Amino acid sequence: MTTNKRGSEALIETMMNHGIHYVFGIPGAKVDQLFEDLQYSTDPNAPQLVITRHEQNAAFMAAGIGRLTGQPGVVAVTSGPGASNLATGLVTATSEGDPVIALGGQVKRDDLARLTHQSIKSQELLAPTTKFSTEVQDANALSETFANAYQTAIAPKAGATFISLPQDVLSETTDRPVMKAPVPVNQGIPTENQLQELASQIKRAKLPVILAGMRASDDETTAGIRRLLQQVHLPVVETFQGAGIISHELEDDYFGRVGLFHNQTGDLLLKKSDLVIAVGYDPVEYEARNWNQDRTGQIINLDSIDPELTVDYQPDMMMTGNMGATLTALAAQFDSSFSLNQSATDYLTTLREKRDAEDVPPVITDSTRVHPLALVSELQNCITDEMTVTVDVGSHYIWMARHFRSYEPRHLLFSNGMQTLGVALPWAISAALVRPNTQIVSISGDGGFLFSGQELETAVRLNLNIVHIIWNDGHYDMVKFQEETKYGRSAGVDFGGVDFVQYAESFGATGLRVTNEDDLAAVLAEAFQTEGPVIVDVPVDYSENSQLSQTLLDDQFY
Repeated sequence: MTTNKRGSEALIETMMNHGIHYVFGIPGAKVDQLFEDLQYSTDPNAPQLVITRHEQNAAFMAAGIGRLTGQPGVVAVTSGPGASNLATGLVTATSEGDPVIALGGQVKRDDLARLTHQSIKSQELLAPTTKFSTEVQDANALSETFANAYQTAIAPKAGATFISLPQDVLSETTDRPVMKAPVPVNQGIPTENQLQELASQIKRAKLPVILAGMRASDDETTAGIRRLLQQVHLPVVETFQGAGIISHELEDDYFGRVGLFHNQTGDLLLKKSDLVIAVGYDPVEYEARNWNQDRTGQIINLDSIDPELTVDYQPDMMMTGNMGATLTALAAQFDSSFSLNQSATDYLTTLREKRDAEDVPPVITDSTRVHPLALVSELQNCITDEMTVTVDVGSHYIWMARHFRSYEPRHLLFSNGMQTLGVALPWAISAALVRPNTQIVSISGDGGFLFSGQELETAVRLNLNIVHIIWNDGHYDMVKFQEETKYGRSAGVDFGGVDFVQYAESFGATGLRVTNEDDLAAVLAEAFQTEGPVIVDVPVDYSENSQLSQTLLDDQFY
Protein backbone atom coordinates (compact mmCIF):
# COMPACT_ATOMS: atom_id res chain seq x y z
CA MET A 1 0.00 0.00 0.00
CA THR A 2 1.35 3.43 -0.88
CA THR A 3 0.99 6.71 0.96
CA ASN A 4 1.18 10.06 -0.76
CA LYS A 5 4.13 12.14 0.39
CA ARG A 6 6.34 14.94 -0.84
CA GLY A 7 9.21 14.04 -3.06
CA SER A 8 11.67 15.24 -0.40
CA GLU A 9 10.00 12.96 2.19
CA ALA A 10 10.29 9.99 -0.16
CA LEU A 11 13.95 10.85 -0.68
CA ILE A 12 14.61 10.96 3.08
CA GLU A 13 12.80 7.66 3.62
CA THR A 14 14.95 6.11 0.90
CA MET A 15 18.07 7.42 2.65
CA MET A 16 16.93 5.77 5.87
CA ASN A 17 16.36 2.46 4.08
CA HIS A 18 19.91 2.70 2.76
CA GLY A 19 21.47 3.37 6.17
CA ILE A 20 22.39 7.03 5.63
CA HIS A 21 23.14 8.64 9.00
CA TYR A 22 24.38 12.11 8.02
CA VAL A 23 23.66 14.69 5.35
CA PHE A 24 26.27 17.45 5.06
CA GLY A 25 25.58 20.70 3.30
CA ILE A 26 24.38 24.27 3.02
CA PRO A 27 20.73 25.23 2.35
CA GLY A 28 19.28 27.47 -0.33
CA ALA A 29 15.95 28.28 -1.91
CA LYS A 30 16.09 25.51 -4.52
CA VAL A 31 16.69 22.76 -1.97
CA ASP A 32 15.10 24.18 1.21
CA GLN A 33 12.20 21.69 1.17
CA LEU A 34 14.69 18.86 1.71
CA PHE A 35 16.39 20.75 4.53
CA GLU A 36 13.04 21.54 6.19
CA ASP A 37 12.00 17.92 6.11
CA LEU A 38 15.36 16.72 7.42
CA GLN A 39 15.52 19.29 10.21
CA TYR A 40 12.00 18.66 11.48
CA SER A 41 11.62 14.95 10.86
CA THR A 42 10.11 13.11 13.81
CA ASP A 43 11.57 9.78 12.72
CA PRO A 44 14.51 8.87 15.01
CA ASN A 45 16.21 7.14 12.08
CA ALA A 46 16.24 10.24 9.87
CA PRO A 47 19.76 11.35 8.86
CA GLN A 48 21.35 14.04 11.00
CA LEU A 49 21.67 17.32 9.13
CA VAL A 50 25.19 18.75 9.52
CA ILE A 51 25.46 22.33 8.30
CA THR A 52 28.92 23.28 7.03
CA ARG A 53 30.59 26.55 6.09
CA HIS A 54 31.36 25.71 2.46
CA GLU A 55 29.95 23.24 -0.05
CA GLN A 56 33.39 21.94 -0.99
CA ASN A 57 34.05 21.01 2.62
CA ALA A 58 30.63 19.35 2.85
CA ALA A 59 31.65 17.17 -0.09
CA PHE A 60 34.94 16.33 1.66
CA MET A 61 33.00 15.31 4.77
CA ALA A 62 30.70 13.07 2.72
CA ALA A 63 33.79 11.52 1.10
CA GLY A 64 35.28 11.00 4.55
CA ILE A 65 32.22 8.98 5.52
CA GLY A 66 32.62 7.00 2.31
CA ARG A 67 36.26 6.17 2.93
CA LEU A 68 35.83 5.34 6.62
CA THR A 69 32.73 3.16 6.29
CA GLY A 70 32.68 1.97 2.69
CA GLN A 71 29.10 3.29 2.42
CA PRO A 72 28.26 6.53 0.60
CA GLY A 73 28.35 9.80 2.42
CA VAL A 74 25.68 12.28 1.37
CA VAL A 75 26.05 16.00 0.62
CA ALA A 76 23.15 18.33 -0.23
CA VAL A 77 23.51 21.85 -1.61
CA THR A 78 21.51 24.45 -3.48
CA SER A 79 21.61 25.35 -7.17
CA GLY A 80 24.12 27.45 -9.12
CA PRO A 81 27.33 28.06 -7.16
CA GLY A 82 26.14 25.64 -4.49
CA ALA A 83 26.34 22.82 -7.00
CA SER A 84 29.45 24.08 -8.79
CA ASN A 85 31.32 24.28 -5.48
CA LEU A 86 30.98 20.50 -5.22
CA ALA A 87 33.28 19.82 -8.16
CA THR A 88 36.61 19.57 -6.32
CA GLY A 89 35.19 17.36 -3.58
CA LEU A 90 33.49 15.03 -6.05
CA VAL A 91 36.46 14.62 -8.40
CA THR A 92 38.65 13.90 -5.37
CA ALA A 93 36.22 11.23 -4.18
CA THR A 94 35.93 9.61 -7.60
CA SER A 95 39.68 9.62 -8.16
CA GLU A 96 40.41 8.15 -4.74
CA GLY A 97 37.64 5.56 -4.57
CA ASP A 98 35.39 7.16 -1.93
CA PRO A 99 31.62 6.57 -2.40
CA VAL A 100 29.54 9.78 -2.28
CA ILE A 101 26.00 10.77 -3.25
CA ALA A 102 25.70 14.49 -3.98
CA LEU A 103 22.28 16.15 -4.13
CA GLY A 104 22.09 19.53 -5.85
CA GLY A 105 19.08 21.81 -5.89
CA GLN A 106 17.97 23.07 -9.29
CA VAL A 107 15.55 25.68 -10.64
CA LYS A 108 11.97 24.59 -11.31
CA ARG A 109 11.48 22.43 -14.37
CA ASP A 110 9.70 25.24 -16.14
CA ASP A 111 12.84 27.40 -15.78
CA LEU A 112 15.41 24.84 -16.93
CA ALA A 113 15.61 26.28 -20.45
CA ARG A 114 15.64 29.87 -19.27
CA LEU A 115 18.56 32.06 -18.26
CA THR A 116 17.19 32.61 -14.78
CA HIS A 117 18.52 32.99 -11.24
CA GLN A 118 21.10 30.29 -10.32
CA SER A 119 20.29 28.24 -13.39
CA ILE A 120 23.22 26.16 -14.60
CA LYS A 121 23.43 22.76 -16.23
CA SER A 122 24.74 21.13 -13.08
CA GLN A 123 24.14 17.59 -14.35
CA GLU A 124 26.49 18.26 -17.28
CA LEU A 125 28.89 20.33 -15.20
CA LEU A 126 29.50 17.56 -12.68
CA ALA A 127 29.40 14.59 -15.05
CA PRO A 128 33.21 14.56 -15.59
CA THR A 129 33.78 14.53 -11.80
CA THR A 130 31.46 11.60 -11.03
CA LYS A 131 30.59 8.04 -12.03
CA PHE A 132 26.93 8.91 -12.53
CA SER A 133 25.19 12.28 -12.98
CA THR A 134 21.51 12.76 -13.65
CA GLU A 135 18.56 15.09 -13.16
CA VAL A 136 15.20 13.92 -11.80
CA GLN A 137 12.19 15.15 -13.74
CA ASP A 138 9.42 13.47 -11.74
CA ALA A 139 9.00 12.99 -7.99
CA ASN A 140 8.04 9.36 -8.57
CA ALA A 141 11.60 8.74 -9.83
CA LEU A 142 13.37 10.19 -6.79
CA SER A 143 13.62 7.01 -4.73
CA GLU A 144 14.72 4.83 -7.65
CA THR A 145 17.31 7.39 -8.73
CA PHE A 146 18.80 7.55 -5.24
CA ALA A 147 18.93 3.74 -5.03
CA ASN A 148 20.79 3.54 -8.34
CA ALA A 149 23.14 6.36 -7.33
CA TYR A 150 23.90 4.43 -4.13
CA GLN A 151 24.60 1.21 -6.01
CA THR A 152 26.81 2.98 -8.52
CA ALA A 153 28.73 4.85 -5.82
CA ILE A 154 29.75 1.66 -3.97
CA ALA A 155 30.37 -0.53 -7.04
CA PRO A 156 34.10 -1.04 -7.70
CA LYS A 157 35.77 1.34 -8.34
CA ALA A 158 33.79 3.35 -5.79
CA GLY A 159 33.30 7.06 -6.36
CA ALA A 160 30.91 9.99 -6.44
CA THR A 161 27.45 10.27 -7.97
CA PHE A 162 25.33 13.40 -8.49
CA ILE A 163 21.56 13.95 -8.61
CA SER A 164 20.15 17.30 -9.74
CA LEU A 165 16.84 18.05 -7.98
CA PRO A 166 14.54 20.67 -9.52
CA GLN A 167 12.82 22.67 -6.78
CA ASP A 168 9.30 21.64 -7.75
CA VAL A 169 10.23 17.95 -7.92
CA LEU A 170 11.12 18.01 -4.21
CA SER A 171 7.77 19.57 -3.28
CA GLU A 172 5.72 17.50 -5.73
CA THR A 173 3.62 14.63 -4.40
CA THR A 174 4.64 11.04 -5.09
CA ASP A 175 2.55 7.91 -4.64
CA ARG A 176 5.20 5.37 -5.66
CA PRO A 177 6.67 3.05 -2.97
CA VAL A 178 10.19 3.90 -1.85
CA MET A 179 13.10 1.61 -2.53
CA LYS A 180 14.16 -0.96 0.06
CA ALA A 181 17.65 -1.52 1.45
CA PRO A 182 20.04 -2.81 -1.22
CA VAL A 183 21.13 -6.43 -1.40
CA PRO A 184 24.94 -6.79 -1.18
CA VAL A 185 26.64 -7.75 -4.43
CA ASN A 186 29.12 -10.55 -3.80
CA GLN A 187 31.99 -11.17 -6.19
CA GLY A 188 33.43 -14.62 -6.70
CA ILE A 189 36.93 -16.09 -6.39
CA PRO A 190 39.25 -17.80 -8.88
CA THR A 191 39.03 -21.52 -9.62
CA GLU A 192 41.11 -24.04 -7.71
CA ASN A 193 43.45 -24.39 -10.70
CA GLN A 194 43.99 -20.62 -10.82
CA LEU A 195 44.73 -20.51 -7.09
CA GLN A 196 47.22 -23.36 -7.46
CA GLU A 197 48.95 -21.54 -10.32
CA LEU A 198 49.15 -18.34 -8.25
CA ALA A 199 50.58 -20.24 -5.30
CA SER A 200 53.08 -21.99 -7.58
CA GLN A 201 54.32 -18.68 -8.94
CA ILE A 202 54.90 -17.40 -5.40
CA LYS A 203 56.73 -20.58 -4.44
CA ARG A 204 58.95 -20.41 -7.54
CA ALA A 205 59.80 -16.73 -7.14
CA LYS A 206 63.11 -15.70 -5.60
CA LEU A 207 61.66 -12.54 -4.04
CA PRO A 208 57.85 -12.25 -4.21
CA VAL A 209 56.43 -8.94 -2.93
CA ILE A 210 52.88 -7.79 -2.22
CA LEU A 211 52.02 -4.25 -3.34
CA ALA A 212 48.92 -3.36 -1.27
CA GLY A 213 46.89 -0.53 -2.79
CA MET A 214 43.82 1.56 -2.00
CA ARG A 215 41.22 -1.14 -2.64
CA ALA A 216 43.11 -3.57 -0.39
CA SER A 217 42.28 -1.40 2.63
CA ASP A 218 38.68 -2.54 3.13
CA ASP A 219 38.17 -4.78 6.16
CA GLU A 220 37.68 -8.04 4.25
CA THR A 221 40.71 -7.65 1.99
CA THR A 222 42.93 -6.50 4.85
CA ALA A 223 41.86 -9.57 6.83
CA GLY A 224 42.68 -11.76 3.80
CA ILE A 225 46.16 -10.27 3.46
CA ARG A 226 46.80 -10.78 7.18
CA ARG A 227 45.65 -14.41 7.02
CA LEU A 228 47.97 -15.03 4.07
CA LEU A 229 50.93 -13.44 5.88
CA GLN A 230 50.29 -15.49 9.00
CA GLN A 231 50.61 -18.57 6.83
CA VAL A 232 53.47 -17.41 4.62
CA HIS A 233 55.55 -14.33 5.44
CA LEU A 234 55.92 -12.22 2.31
CA PRO A 235 57.29 -8.66 2.24
CA VAL A 236 54.57 -6.02 1.79
CA VAL A 237 54.81 -2.50 0.38
CA GLU A 238 51.82 -0.21 0.98
CA THR A 239 50.65 2.68 -1.13
CA PHE A 240 49.68 5.81 0.81
CA GLN A 241 45.99 4.85 0.76
CA GLY A 242 46.94 1.30 1.73
CA ALA A 243 48.29 2.56 5.05
CA GLY A 244 47.48 0.36 8.04
CA ILE A 245 46.99 -2.92 6.22
CA ILE A 246 49.95 -4.44 8.07
CA SER A 247 49.27 -4.97 11.78
CA HIS A 248 51.66 -4.72 14.74
CA GLU A 249 52.02 -8.50 14.79
CA LEU A 250 53.12 -8.56 11.15
CA GLU A 251 55.40 -5.53 11.22
CA ASP A 252 58.43 -7.57 10.15
CA ASP A 253 56.65 -7.99 6.81
CA TYR A 254 56.20 -4.22 6.35
CA PHE A 255 58.67 -2.46 4.04
CA GLY A 256 57.29 1.03 3.88
CA ARG A 257 55.06 2.93 1.47
CA VAL A 258 55.55 4.14 -2.06
CA GLY A 259 54.18 7.21 -3.76
CA LEU A 260 55.10 10.50 -5.37
CA PHE A 261 58.90 10.16 -5.63
CA HIS A 262 60.72 6.98 -6.65
CA ASN A 263 63.21 6.80 -3.81
CA GLN A 264 61.83 4.77 -0.93
CA THR A 265 62.70 1.46 0.68
CA GLY A 266 59.58 0.04 -0.94
CA ASP A 267 60.87 1.17 -4.35
CA LEU A 268 64.10 -0.73 -3.77
CA LEU A 269 62.15 -3.87 -2.96
CA LEU A 270 59.80 -3.59 -5.94
CA LYS A 271 62.78 -3.02 -8.24
CA LYS A 272 64.54 -6.15 -7.04
CA SER A 273 61.45 -8.37 -6.85
CA ASP A 274 60.91 -10.97 -9.56
CA LEU A 275 57.20 -11.26 -8.71
CA VAL A 276 54.94 -8.38 -7.64
CA ILE A 277 51.45 -9.33 -6.43
CA ALA A 278 49.48 -6.10 -6.79
CA VAL A 279 46.41 -6.24 -4.55
CA GLY A 280 43.82 -3.49 -5.00
CA TYR A 281 46.41 -1.31 -6.72
CA ASP A 282 45.24 1.80 -8.58
CA PRO A 283 47.63 3.72 -10.86
CA VAL A 284 46.24 7.06 -9.64
CA GLU A 285 48.12 6.42 -6.39
CA TYR A 286 51.53 5.73 -7.93
CA GLU A 287 51.80 5.16 -11.67
CA ALA A 288 53.54 1.99 -12.81
CA ARG A 289 56.02 4.05 -14.85
CA ASN A 290 57.38 5.18 -11.45
CA TRP A 291 58.04 1.70 -10.07
CA ASN A 292 57.88 -0.83 -12.93
CA GLN A 293 59.92 0.85 -15.65
CA ASP A 294 63.14 -1.05 -16.45
CA ARG A 295 62.16 -3.69 -13.89
CA THR A 296 62.56 -7.38 -14.66
CA GLY A 297 59.94 -9.75 -13.29
CA GLN A 298 56.31 -10.76 -13.41
CA ILE A 299 53.19 -9.05 -12.08
CA ILE A 300 50.00 -10.63 -10.78
CA ASN A 301 47.03 -8.27 -10.53
CA LEU A 302 44.42 -9.14 -7.89
CA ASP A 303 41.57 -6.66 -7.68
CA SER A 304 37.82 -6.09 -7.65
CA ILE A 305 38.07 -4.32 -11.03
CA ASP A 306 40.01 -4.90 -14.21
CA PRO A 307 43.28 -2.97 -14.29
CA GLU A 308 44.13 -0.04 -16.51
CA LEU A 309 46.70 -1.35 -18.96
CA THR A 310 49.69 0.72 -20.07
CA VAL A 311 53.06 -0.08 -21.58
CA ASP A 312 54.42 -0.01 -18.03
CA TYR A 313 51.66 -2.16 -16.51
CA GLN A 314 50.83 -5.35 -18.36
CA PRO A 315 50.22 -8.03 -15.70
CA ASP A 316 51.13 -11.63 -16.48
CA MET A 317 48.10 -12.87 -14.56
CA MET A 318 44.87 -11.00 -13.72
CA MET A 319 42.34 -12.15 -11.13
CA THR A 320 39.22 -10.00 -10.73
CA GLY A 321 36.75 -10.69 -7.95
CA ASN A 322 36.50 -10.85 -4.17
CA MET A 323 40.01 -10.03 -3.01
CA GLY A 324 39.53 -11.01 0.64
CA ALA A 325 38.06 -14.41 -0.14
CA THR A 326 40.71 -15.03 -2.80
CA LEU A 327 43.55 -14.27 -0.40
CA THR A 328 42.02 -16.49 2.26
CA ALA A 329 41.75 -19.34 -0.27
CA LEU A 330 45.32 -18.67 -1.41
CA ALA A 331 46.59 -19.02 2.16
CA ALA A 332 45.24 -22.58 2.20
CA GLN A 333 47.60 -23.42 -0.69
CA PHE A 334 50.60 -23.13 1.64
CA ASP A 335 51.73 -25.21 4.58
CA SER A 336 53.99 -24.24 7.46
CA SER A 337 57.10 -25.56 5.68
CA PHE A 338 57.20 -22.74 3.10
CA SER A 339 59.66 -19.90 3.59
CA LEU A 340 61.64 -17.52 1.42
CA ASN A 341 65.13 -18.52 0.41
CA GLN A 342 68.10 -17.46 2.55
CA SER A 343 69.31 -14.88 0.05
CA ALA A 344 65.93 -13.14 0.09
CA THR A 345 65.75 -13.32 3.88
CA ASP A 346 69.20 -11.74 4.25
CA TYR A 347 68.30 -9.00 1.78
CA LEU A 348 65.07 -8.21 3.62
CA THR A 349 66.91 -8.01 6.93
CA THR A 350 69.29 -5.42 5.47
CA LEU A 351 66.40 -3.50 3.91
CA ARG A 352 64.47 -3.53 7.18
CA GLU A 353 67.44 -1.99 8.98
CA LYS A 354 67.62 0.71 6.30
CA ARG A 355 63.90 1.42 6.67
CA ASP A 356 64.13 1.77 10.44
CA ALA A 357 67.22 3.98 10.27
CA GLU A 358 65.40 6.46 8.02
CA ASP A 359 62.79 7.04 10.74
CA VAL A 360 65.30 8.26 13.36
CA PRO A 361 65.14 12.06 13.98
CA PRO A 362 68.46 13.91 13.55
CA VAL A 363 70.24 15.83 16.27
CA ILE A 364 68.61 19.22 16.86
CA THR A 365 70.33 22.09 15.04
CA ASP A 366 67.65 24.76 15.43
CA SER A 367 65.74 24.42 18.70
CA THR A 368 63.21 27.08 17.65
CA ARG A 369 61.84 24.88 14.88
CA VAL A 370 60.89 21.20 14.93
CA HIS A 371 62.38 18.72 12.48
CA PRO A 372 59.68 16.73 10.62
CA LEU A 373 61.04 13.40 11.87
CA ALA A 374 60.95 14.66 15.47
CA LEU A 375 57.33 15.67 14.99
CA VAL A 376 56.44 12.33 13.40
CA SER A 377 58.21 10.48 16.21
CA GLU A 378 56.40 12.41 18.94
CA LEU A 379 53.06 11.91 17.20
CA GLN A 380 53.78 8.19 17.05
CA ASN A 381 54.19 8.21 20.82
CA CYS A 382 50.81 9.95 21.29
CA ILE A 383 48.64 8.00 18.89
CA THR A 384 47.14 4.58 19.51
CA ASP A 385 45.91 2.13 16.89
CA GLU A 386 42.22 3.03 17.25
CA MET A 387 42.84 6.73 16.67
CA THR A 388 42.24 8.19 13.22
CA VAL A 389 44.79 10.52 11.62
CA THR A 390 43.78 12.62 8.61
CA VAL A 391 46.52 14.29 6.60
CA ASP A 392 46.26 17.25 4.25
CA VAL A 393 48.51 17.85 1.26
CA GLY A 394 51.88 19.56 1.56
CA SER A 395 55.41 18.72 2.61
CA HIS A 396 54.05 17.31 5.87
CA TYR A 397 52.07 14.78 3.81
CA ILE A 398 55.28 13.34 2.35
CA TRP A 399 56.95 13.05 5.75
CA MET A 400 53.87 11.44 7.31
CA ALA A 401 53.30 9.03 4.44
CA ARG A 402 56.90 7.85 4.51
CA HIS A 403 57.57 7.66 8.22
CA PHE A 404 54.39 7.47 10.29
CA ARG A 405 53.32 3.91 11.12
CA SER A 406 49.65 2.94 11.16
CA TYR A 407 48.38 -0.52 12.05
CA GLU A 408 44.69 -0.43 11.18
CA PRO A 409 43.31 0.19 7.67
CA ARG A 410 41.66 3.52 6.91
CA HIS A 411 42.94 5.05 10.13
CA LEU A 412 45.62 7.11 8.35
CA LEU A 413 44.02 9.03 5.48
CA PHE A 414 45.74 10.75 2.55
CA SER A 415 44.52 12.45 -0.60
CA ASN A 416 46.75 10.63 -3.03
CA GLY A 417 44.83 10.74 -6.30
CA MET A 418 44.07 14.45 -6.64
CA GLN A 419 46.35 15.59 -3.79
CA THR A 420 43.63 18.05 -2.81
CA LEU A 421 44.36 20.80 -0.31
CA GLY A 422 41.93 21.24 2.56
CA VAL A 423 40.72 17.66 3.09
CA ALA A 424 42.19 16.99 6.54
CA LEU A 425 39.85 18.93 8.84
CA PRO A 426 36.62 17.92 7.00
CA TRP A 427 37.74 14.28 7.02
CA ALA A 428 38.51 14.58 10.74
CA ILE A 429 34.98 15.84 11.38
CA SER A 430 33.60 12.78 9.60
CA ALA A 431 35.90 10.49 11.57
CA ALA A 432 34.78 12.06 14.85
CA LEU A 433 31.14 11.40 13.90
CA VAL A 434 31.54 7.74 12.89
CA ARG A 435 34.17 6.92 15.54
CA PRO A 436 32.81 9.04 18.43
CA ASN A 437 34.63 7.36 21.30
CA THR A 438 38.12 7.76 19.85
CA GLN A 439 40.56 10.64 19.56
CA ILE A 440 40.84 12.14 16.08
CA VAL A 441 44.01 13.85 14.84
CA SER A 442 44.10 16.14 11.82
CA ILE A 443 47.30 17.48 10.23
CA SER A 444 47.85 20.26 7.71
CA GLY A 445 50.33 22.88 6.66
CA ASP A 446 49.71 26.56 7.34
CA GLY A 447 48.72 27.04 3.69
CA GLY A 448 46.30 24.14 3.32
CA PHE A 449 44.65 24.75 6.69
CA LEU A 450 42.98 27.93 5.48
CA PHE A 451 41.39 26.08 2.57
CA SER A 452 38.93 24.59 5.07
CA GLY A 453 39.80 26.21 8.40
CA GLN A 454 36.32 27.76 8.63
CA GLU A 455 35.02 24.27 9.46
CA LEU A 456 36.63 24.67 12.86
CA GLU A 457 33.32 26.31 13.76
CA THR A 458 31.52 23.14 12.63
CA ALA A 459 33.77 21.04 14.87
CA VAL A 460 33.15 23.39 17.81
CA ARG A 461 29.39 23.37 17.24
CA LEU A 462 29.40 19.56 17.24
CA ASN A 463 31.80 19.46 20.23
CA LEU A 464 34.15 17.02 18.52
CA ASN A 465 37.45 15.86 20.03
CA ILE A 466 39.81 16.77 17.22
CA VAL A 467 43.44 17.76 17.66
CA HIS A 468 44.50 19.62 14.51
CA ILE A 469 48.25 20.11 14.17
CA ILE A 470 49.52 22.81 11.80
CA TRP A 471 53.04 22.38 10.43
CA ASN A 472 53.88 26.06 10.08
CA ASP A 473 56.66 27.33 7.84
CA GLY A 474 55.17 30.34 6.01
CA HIS A 475 55.18 28.88 2.49
CA TYR A 476 53.43 26.54 0.12
CA ASP A 477 56.46 24.39 0.78
CA MET A 478 55.64 21.27 -1.22
CA VAL A 479 55.70 23.49 -4.32
CA LYS A 480 58.61 25.55 -3.02
CA PHE A 481 61.16 22.77 -2.60
CA GLN A 482 60.23 21.15 -5.92
CA GLU A 483 60.60 24.47 -7.75
CA GLU A 484 63.97 24.99 -6.11
CA THR A 485 65.04 21.51 -7.21
CA LYS A 486 64.00 22.16 -10.82
CA TYR A 487 64.84 25.85 -11.25
CA GLY A 488 67.20 26.75 -8.43
CA ARG A 489 64.61 29.20 -7.07
CA SER A 490 60.92 29.35 -6.18
CA ALA A 491 58.02 31.53 -7.31
CA GLY A 492 54.55 32.25 -5.93
CA VAL A 493 54.93 30.25 -2.72
CA ASP A 494 55.12 32.91 0.00
CA PHE A 495 52.26 34.32 2.06
CA GLY A 496 51.66 36.27 5.27
CA GLY A 497 51.53 34.80 8.74
CA VAL A 498 48.45 33.98 10.80
CA ASP A 499 48.19 33.74 14.58
CA PHE A 500 46.59 30.33 14.66
CA VAL A 501 46.19 30.36 18.44
CA GLN A 502 44.03 33.47 18.25
CA TYR A 503 42.29 32.04 15.19
CA ALA A 504 41.31 28.93 17.18
CA GLU A 505 40.15 30.94 20.17
CA SER A 506 37.99 33.19 17.99
CA PHE A 507 36.01 30.07 16.99
CA GLY A 508 35.67 28.86 20.57
CA ALA A 509 38.34 26.19 20.20
CA THR A 510 41.56 25.80 22.18
CA GLY A 511 44.76 27.16 20.65
CA LEU A 512 48.22 25.94 21.66
CA ARG A 513 51.65 26.87 20.33
CA VAL A 514 54.97 25.00 20.30
CA THR A 515 57.87 27.44 20.68
CA ASN A 516 60.75 24.95 20.43
CA GLU A 517 61.37 21.24 20.01
CA ASP A 518 61.87 20.76 23.75
CA ASP A 519 58.26 21.62 24.61
CA LEU A 520 56.69 19.62 21.77
CA ALA A 521 55.87 16.58 23.92
CA ALA A 522 54.28 18.65 26.68
CA VAL A 523 52.15 20.71 24.29
CA LEU A 524 50.91 17.62 22.45
CA ALA A 525 50.10 15.95 25.77
CA GLU A 526 48.03 18.99 26.77
CA ALA A 527 46.25 18.95 23.42
CA PHE A 528 45.27 15.30 23.80
CA GLN A 529 43.95 15.93 27.32
CA THR A 530 41.77 18.87 26.26
CA GLU A 531 38.08 18.43 25.49
CA GLY A 532 36.74 19.70 22.17
CA PRO A 533 38.65 20.91 19.11
CA VAL A 534 42.27 21.97 19.62
CA ILE A 535 44.63 23.73 17.21
CA VAL A 536 48.37 23.18 17.75
CA ASP A 537 50.71 25.54 15.89
CA VAL A 538 54.15 23.94 15.36
CA PRO A 539 57.04 25.83 13.71
CA VAL A 540 58.59 23.24 11.41
CA ASP A 541 62.10 23.01 9.99
CA TYR A 542 61.86 22.05 6.30
CA SER A 543 65.52 22.71 5.52
CA GLU A 544 66.03 19.05 4.51
CA ASN A 545 63.06 18.91 2.15
CA SER A 546 65.25 19.07 -0.94
CA GLN A 547 66.28 15.49 -0.15
CA LEU A 548 62.68 14.24 -0.46
CA SER A 549 62.80 14.17 -4.26
CA GLN A 550 66.37 12.99 -4.69
CA THR A 551 67.04 9.55 -6.11
CA LEU A 552 68.21 7.26 -3.33
CA LEU A 553 68.23 3.90 -5.11
CA ASP A 554 71.73 2.68 -4.27
CA ASP A 555 73.18 -0.06 -6.46
CA GLN A 556 74.09 -2.09 -3.37
CA PHE A 557 70.37 -2.81 -2.79
CA TYR A 558 69.71 -4.19 -6.28
